[in-house]
Amino acid sequence: MIHIAVIGGGIVGLAAAYSIKQARPEAEITVIEKENHWGAHQTGHNSGVIHSGIYYKPGSYKAKFARSGGEALIRFCQKYGIPFERCGKVIVATSEQELPLLKNLYDRGLQNGLNLELIGQDRLRDFEPYVRGIRAIHVKETGIVDYKKVCEIIASLLKDVGAELLLNTKVERIVEERSKVRVITNRGAQSFDFAVNCAGLHSDRIARASGVAMDLKIVPFRGEYYKLRPEKRYLVKNLVYPVPNPQFPFLGVHLTRMINGEVEVGPNAVLGFKREGYRKTDVDVKDLLDTFSFRGFWKLALTYWREGMEEMVRSYSKISFVKNVQRLLPDVEADDLIPALAGVRAQALRSDGTLVDDFYIINTKRTVHVLNAPSPAATACFPIGEEITRRTLEMTGR
Repeated sequence: MIHIAVIGGGIVGLAAAYSIKQARPEAEITVIEKENHWGAHQTGHNSGVIHSGIYYKPGSYKAKFARSGGEALIRFCQKYGIPFERCGKVIVATSEQELPLLKNLYDRGLQNGLNLELIGQDRLRDFEPYVRGIRAIHVKETGIVDYKKVCEIIASLLKDVGAELLLNTKVERIVEERSKVRVITNRGAQSFDFAVNCAGLHSDRIARASGVAMDLKIVPFRGEYYKLRPEKRYLVKNLVYPVPNPQFPFLGVHLTRMINGEVEVGPNAVLGFKREGYRKTDVDVKDLLDTFSFRGFWKLALTYWREGMEEMVRSYSKISFVKNVQRLLPDVEADDLIPALAGVRAQALRSDGTLVDDFYIINTKRTVHVLNAPSPAATACFPIGEEITRRTLEMTGR
């Protein structure tokens, strides 16, 4: 019998534990989470979109896992009675200059095997009567779900099959020994046969403290959201996205109807001064020094300084934010938007200033480290879990 520790109780860690237990029912699984509930950070602070995979490089983990993960997630929700909706979304061009980018995105989506429709203004009005655009892509596979509910169900299933679930337990480092892995936490140390690091915003620190040499660091980006007042939710029927700037790593401010009926508007993406900082005033000196002492950050900043300044302006100027939204939704006014919860994206960055643009997983002798799993990781959680399981079982010799 093998005993495996999974570090991190977000949706990726829980899905990995679930997948391992399905593949090796006799295995002893321990999931270790430092917070007092599951899905406390990236999982619990997203808008619940089931992504299609249209944006991602064909053949990449993100492209393959978003598509297969969306299907697996829907099957899971159907099986366990979790509310979801495959509502579709539109990606909207608002100017002639955006049309070539829209066509490129459409072609990429077709390469990724998606069911897409390129539509004009009349069809766009059928889907989104209040949205302004000259052309759009209708992405049928996109949906919405409550990922925290998914986490709760996975945790419950793990408990039912005998997994040990440890909350309020912070992992400080992993020590690989000859035949064991010692996981050292704030509540003592415990030995396992193998370990999986799914610590999200802190995955690089755990890997580095465990002796892993790597050319990357997690840099936090805070996604700031508003939501429409209840009486203005009629302005958005489902999901509305702009044509993204291919030179910028974020998708731009979009409109998202959530599974609870609320409509989020955002995010506005700015550098986070704390890895778990959800407010503008949140600052952690260690986190800030970690970012500012990393040469890769300064190379990134020099490359995207103009876009970064625009994001900062929108962060502190609601008027500027609203003007950006009005490109898609002309009828929205500043008073229609009220502040909503922010999220933090754990983005891996290399020392040469390039963003790690795919899921990034490495192995040591007895540990699997998931070092880059931002969006669409929630959508892709089950195939990511299967990939982690494959690597873990290879280490066991099976």
